Amino acid sequence: MTLHGDDRTARPPGAGKALNGTSPGSAPAALPVLEAVCRSATELARSMPTPPQRIRLRHGQTAVEIEWPQPQAQPPAYTPAPAPAADPAATPATAPAAAPAPAPASSAGRPQGAPEAQQAHGARDSTSLHYVCAPTVGTFYHAPEPGERPCVSVGDLVRPGQPVGVLEVMKMMSIVEADVAGRVVEVVVPDGQPVEFQQPLIALEPIPVGE
Repeated sequence: MTLHGDDRTARPPGAGKALNGTSPGSAPAALPVLEAVCRSATELARSMPTPPQRIRLRHGQTAVEIEWPQPQAQPPAYTPAPAPAADPAATPATAPAAAPAPAPASSAGRPQGAPEAQQAHGARDSTSLHYVCAPTVGTFYHAPEPGERPCVSVGDLVRPGQPVGVLEVMKMMSIVEADVAGRVVEVVVPDGQPVEFQQPLIALEPIPVGE
């Protein structure tokens, strides 16, 4: 297995030796070796500071090569030009507006702006959220098997190491775990969608351990 742009080569454990008493070329022995190669490729890609461009796997006479396209630069967001200021000389004079009638006193003594104040107080600051990100490229699933209950839902409390989804990489299933304790605020990626390296998957509101 070779990562282009890097001279390091990873060799899966048990490569070149017969497994379970069979010959190296037999199908029962090749499957565990191929699974070990896939796991080695996932771990090596995860350890790289940036996602690899190409991975090549070889076992015996079989070679598999995977290449990821480079992400395209996003165009800058369009910002409309500010409207020109109105000329005071061109604005016709208008009669002063009548003063609004005083609001009737509430029997419960509640201030008029209470609902708006509560709404502003309950708004969540997105900068305080923690995101569980994809450890490698693959396809993200909410449940370990089709038709089963999702690993987590909005409002669930999770702890470090708890599964929050499944990532399929080259037909191999890898569990995605939470790295902090918190409450699930949003499942960012829909079920069955492909994801990139370090793409946010689950948004958590961190909770101190012990609460």
